[in-house]
Amino acid sequence: MPVGTQATVKTVSSEDLEQIGFQLVLSNTYHLALRPTADIIESFGGLHKFMGWNGAILTDSGGFQAMSLSQRRELDQDGITFRSHLDGSAFRLTPERAIQLQGQFGVDISMALDICPPYPCSRDEAARAMETTHRWAPRNLSARKQGQAVFGIVQGGVHEDLRRISAETLTSMDFDGFAVGGVSVGEPTELQYPVVKFTAPWLPAEKPRYLMGVGHPQDIIHGVESGIDMFDCVLPTRMARHHSLYTLNGRVNVCNMKWRDQSKPYDELSVFPPLERYSPAYIRHLFQAKEPLGARLASLHNLWFYARMMEEIRRAIERGTWPELRARYSRT
Repeated sequence: MPVGTQATVKTVSSEDLEQIGFQLVLSNTYHLALRPTADIIESFGGLHKFMGWNGAILTDSGGFQAMSLSQRRELDQDGITFRSHLDGSAFRLTPERAIQLQGQFGVDISMALDICPPYPCSRDEAARAMETTHRWAPRNLSARKQGQAVFGIVQGGVHEDLRRISAETLTSMDFDGFAVGGVSVGEPTELQYPVVKFTAPWLPAEKPRYLMGVGHPQDIIHGVESGIDMFDCVLPTRMARHHSLYTLNGRVNVCNMKWRDQSKPYDELSVFPPLERYSPAYIRHLFQAKEPLGARLASLHNLWFYARMMEEIRRAIERGTWPELRARYSRT
């Protein structure tokens, strides 16, 4: 899923995403509820019509913001009270309110309100976040309207016993899918990978398994090997805005001097429609001159790279060519 936190994947349009072949994007409940507000989105017939998007939409619940905006929120047994990052006003999220807001948005997949512990944190802090997530889980489910798909989120930090408890607790409830949350929040890869590999098999194979906030191409390949079905991450567009392109030969810094007069592609095997007519020298010039077109073209390139990778992953699973796929992306 490309990440469109505020109903937009930065620098690209809905038409761009559809042309590339994406079928699902992610937006964020906290941000959209503050601006433009759920009432305005609902008055347009829902988020799909508001942003002119013909695919499906998943919305995060705002639970991640309880961690990322920890200096601007108060947490209690019933919910989370934020001080808006826009104007400082109070904004209250409870499990029921989070699901109601996502229902107003009319999205295809709503995420349960949870508590995401930071990294590093103590085992007790991870356990408290998990226990709050479990207490809130039935409240999320009770608030869904007919036809509203809601995913539960497994927490537990880097602790396998907590992850198992969380997976067992949540999968006993009637969620439509399950996510592994609380990874890619600052922990090193050597801690992230074991958590993913351990947790995914505890989730039912007949329902979608979603790894939140991941990640780099190698992280996605590891996640698929572990049994994960769905991913989201800001990296394709964020890295692009910071002049970094993904190629099969690794990431390329388009502002390096080596590209100043280069006319040939960065990587012959990673040429996509947005950059076919543009030289590395021109792309470098756009970034040096701070022209917005540079970030847009780089974002389109990276999104094409990720879309191709996901399609090749699906083909490799179908055809039994996983070793070849792994080798192809070994340098990304």
